[in-house]
Amino acid sequence: MSRASRLTALAAAWLATGCGGGGSGSGTGPCTPGAATQLVKTGGDAQVWYFNNPLPAALSVKALDANNCVEADCVVNWTVASGGGGVSPAQSTTNASGVASAADSIGSSTPQSVHATPAITSLPTLTFSATASAAPTSEAVSVKDNFFQPNDTTVQAGGSVTWNWAGNTSHTLTFTSGPAPLPAETTAQMTGTRTITFNTPGTYGYRCTIHSGMSGTLNVVH
Repeated sequence: MSRASRLTALAAAWLATGCGGGGSGSGTGPCTPGAATQLVKTGGDAQVWYFNNPLPAALSVKALDANNCVEADCVVNWTVASGGGGVSPAQSTTNASGVASAADSIGSSTPQSVHATPAITSLPTLTFSATASAAPTSEAVSVKDNFFQPNDTTVQAGGSVTWNWAGNTSHTLTFTSGPAPLPAETTAQMTGTRTITFNTPGTYGYRCTIHSGMSGTLNVVH
């Protein structure tokens, strides 16, 4: 084994043994130094999203001791067990809040499962699941008084969204954020439609400049 490999192995071993040495945070009992006895899911499980796209929320777990006190420096390995896609990083370490996380990108088949395997073999491997479908290629949004319906829309890159004015007062359609160049503003009107094709993935924000709080979000995915 090379010197670099030995150092990597020693570092991993140190992290594994260090897990549970802090006993920080609040719990049901006194938080004193001890070993992690629990690994629990804290976010990202059972998401429903679209093929070949990163999931909106990261996968996360928390390490706890017998008194439910958080434990730092616990190594967790992340692997895709089925369904394709990818997870990054492949290994993460619980922080001062006892949490380790990874970003997950779902592939072209569904369902997907991801294993979170702690380096401490006495702790269980947790399985996260995700399901996916094809993103819509077209959507419609109603411009009402004084809100967009729906105000959160998703469409596939290359797809289009049609805004239909259906209120009793005039409203603009003004994009405020998203990949450049943003669509030109639709000036104030009470009736009519506007269809825009979106080729660049990203999150677009838009609003009516006349009415405060009248805003919407468009997610363009792969």
